[in-house]
Amino acid sequence: MSEEVKIDFIERNQQHSDYDWANITVADDRVGKARCLIEKKRLIIYSINIYPEYSGKGYGRIFVEQAAEKWDEIVADRVRATAIGFWEKLGFVNNHDGNWIFRKK
Repeated sequence: MSEEVKIDFIERNQQHSDYDWANITVADDRVGKARCLIEKKRLIIYSINIYPEYSGKGYGRIFVEQAAEKWDEIVADRVRATAIGFWEKLGFVNNHDGNWIFRKK
């Protein structure tokens, strides 16, 4: 992808929220956001929302790939049946509790 995707995390203590949020931007345009929880070496992803006009361009995948470089473990919380293929392609495995897990080897 020729455009640089930038991920900016806004920690919950900076915004009076129960969640950590990530803004996903490309060339100064915010293309989406993710609702997460940061726990030291683990990231829990509750949702990734790529805005409709930017959908299908791989920005969700890039967000997860960049997160995998930073955290030892990522949990995709309560994955919908329609999203299982997305998580599987990125190396996540079924935790058999509705969540899908990625761990660095």
